[in-house]
Amino acid sequence: MSQFLQVLLAGLATGAIYALVAIGFTLVWQAAQTVNFAQGEFVMLPAFFVLIGLKWLALPLWGALLLGVLVSILVLGVLFKKLIVEPILPHGGITLIIATMALGIFLKEGVKEFYGAEAQPFPALFPTSSIDVFGAAISMRDLSNLAISVAVVALLTLFLNRTRTGRCMQAAAQNPAVAEILGVDVKRMVLYTFLINAALAALASILISPIYLAKFSNGETLGLVAFIAAIVGGFNQIRGALVGGLLIGVLDNLTATYVTAQYRAALPLILLIVIILVRPQGIMGTSEGRTV
Repeated sequence: MSQFLQVLLAGLATGAIYALVAIGFTLVWQAAQTVNFAQGEFVMLPAFFVLIGLKWLALPLWGALLLGVLVSILVLGVLFKKLIVEPILPHGGITLIIATMALGIFLKEGVKEFYGAEAQPFPALFPTSSIDVFGAAISMRDLSNLAISVAVVALLTLFLNRTRTGRCMQAAAQNPAVAEILGVDVKRMVLYTFLINAALAALASILISPIYLAKFSNGETLGLVAFIAAIVGGFNQIRGALVGGLLIGVLDNLTATYVTAQYRAALPLILLIVIILVRPQGIMGTSEGRTV
C-alpha cells in the first residue's frame, strides 16, 4: 500500500506538469483554432533562459527565474503572436500548423547549436528529501510540483470564470464576431491568451527541468505527451487538459512499476486510441458542431 501511494503521488506530480503544457494547447486552440506543435519546445526554452541568467549574467536564482519567465512571455507570447500567428493565420489553419512545426524545429536546433547538445544541470527549487505519508516516502519535490501546478490551474480557472477579463477571453474564443459587436477587444483578449500560454510553459519548464535536466530535445516527448493529454481530456476544455495530464502521469507510473517499463512510451498512444474510439470529444470535452 505504501508503495502504491508513493507511485500514485509521483504520477500525479508528473501529470500535473503535463497538464500545464496541455492547457497551453487548449488555450492556443481556443484563441486561434490551430494546434501549436512547437508547444514542447516552448517548455524546453525557458530553462535555458534561466541558465543564461545564472551562468552568463551571474544573477541570483530568484532573479534568473524572473528573467526566464519575463523573456519567455515576451518571446513565446508577444513575438510568437505578432510574428508567426497574425501574419499566417489569415492564410488558413493548416499553414499555421506547418509554421509551428517549423518553429519547433528551429527552436530545438537553435538551442542545440547555441548552448550545446549536452544536458545541463538545473538548480533544484525544492528540497530533495522525503517525508513519511502513511508509511510511504514521498518526495518534497513531487509534493511541491503537484501543489504549485494544481494551484495555478485553479487560479487560472477562477480568473477565466469569475473575472470580467476572463469572461471576455472566453467570449472572444467562442465567437469573435459576436464578442466584438458586444464591445470586447478581441485582439487584446487573444494576446492575453498567448501571454498566459507562455507563462504556463515557463512554469512547466522551471518545475520539470530539475528532474530531467535542461536539454534541447526535452520538448519532443513532453510536447507529444501533453498533446495526447489535451485530446484525452477534451481539447476544448481546460479542466479536460488537467484530467488528461493527471491520468497519463498516474497510468505511466503505475505501468512502469507494476507491469513493465519497456512499453511505457506506448501507453499515451494506447490511451489516445481507446479514448478516440469510445469518446472522441475526450473525457471532459463537449461536441462542437461544424458547418460544412
